[in-house]
Amino acid sequence: MALQQIVEQTVTGLGYDLVEIERSAGGLLRITIDLPWQPPAEGDAPAPEAFITVEDCEKVTRQLQFALEVDGVDYQRLEVSSPGIDRLLRHAQDFERFAGELVDITLKAPIGAAAQGQVNANRKKFRGTLEQVDAQSWQIVWSDEPPRKPGQRVSKKREPAPLQALGFVLDELQEARLAPVVSFKGRAAKAS
Repeated sequence: MALQQIVEQTVTGLGYDLVEIERSAGGLLRITIDLPWQPPAEGDAPAPEAFITVEDCEKVTRQLQFALEVDGVDYQRLEVSSPGIDRLLRHAQDFERFAGELVDITLKAPIGAAAQGQVNANRKKFRGTLEQVDAQSWQIVWSDEPPRKPGQRVSKKREPAPLQALGFVLDELQEARLAPVVSFKGRAAKAS
C-alpha cells in the first residue's frame, strides 16, 4: 500500500483531515492534520473555531507508528502537527473557511498591465482580507497605508489610503496562506 493511502486511511479513520505529508532529508516524515470543517448551514452562525491539541497529535502518532510498521514504511522520525497560524490554503474549501481573514497570496505571474498603474506591474505578493466574489473567484482587499505604531498620534484631517482589490481564481495562485497575526492579549471574540 502506498504511503499516502496508509496515512490518509489512518488519519481519516481517527476523525481528522489530512492536510499534508512531507518527507525530508534524514528520514523525517512530517504529517499535518486538522479537524474536519463543514460550512455552516444557510442562516446558521459559524461554529466557534476548534483547534488541534497535543493529545490529538499523540493519538495520531501512536496509530501511525503502528500502521507504518505493519506496512514496512521506512522512516527515521515521525512528526505529527497542526497546520499552524500560517497554514497553507490549498483547496476551495480552505478559501471558503477562511473568508474574511487576513491572508498572504503569491501569484504565479506578475499582474502586469492589468493593474492600470495602481500597483507596481511586477508585483506578485499581496496581504489583505480574503473575500469570495462567486463560486469560482475570490478577491483580496488591502490598503498600502503603513501600519500605525502603538501610541502614535494620527491627524484627524489625514485621509486614509484608499482600499484596493485584486480579483483572482485559484489557478492563478502560486501560494496562499493565512497571515500570521499574533496578539499577546489572548483570544478576542470575532466581530460579526
